[in-house]
Amino acid sequence: MAEKRSTKADLRRELLAARRALTAGAVADAAGALARRALELPELAAADTVAAYVSVGTEPGTLALLDALHSRGTRVLLPVLLPDNDLDWAAYDGPASLAPVAHAGKMRLLEPTGPRLGPEAVTAAAAVLLPGLAVDGRGMRLGRGGGSYDRVLARLERAGARPALVVLLYGNEVVARVPEEPHDHPVQAVVTPAGAVRFPTA
Repeated sequence: MAEKRSTKADLRRELLAARRALTAGAVADAAGALARRALELPELAAADTVAAYVSVGTEPGTLALLDALHSRGTRVLLPVLLPDNDLDWAAYDGPASLAPVAHAGKMRLLEPTGPRLGPEAVTAAAAVLLPGLAVDGRGMRLGRGGGSYDRVLARLERAGARPALVVLLYGNEVVARVPEEPHDHPVQAVVTPAGAVRFPTA
């Protein structure tokens, strides 16, 4: 297990360094392309409720996608980070419904200001956009290691919910192999600025 953690840590460092090297223009161009590609996914087109997140820094941008989903009438749920790293949820109602929030020891996040809906609200989503650093050919996702989305995925499993799990990445972040641990879940699709890739599901 220690070897797997070390391998995950090494891969995270490599991918985060590549993201930090991106220019603001490259991030903006990729965000526009990601929104267009993601909106083509049947899983998102058919979803009445999508659980998503607000990108920060040089993460693959999500704001254009959030606005497009909201504009076409999709209910979009966004996370609110709790002190124990679990996630509450609130509805997205356009850019004015977001506010910067400082969390101790973490970067400033944009979070929704509307009524909190509770951690279980995510179980109503037909599709869940997961942040990540990489996905491999089996659909295994490498997260940032904070554990928040491991809790979300466990909550979905306990509830018997089966939303489409989708990750937004840059093209270089679709890799040959992601080290996995027993609690890791495969995703159904990854979207990059170049297009979408689907994975077989059990």
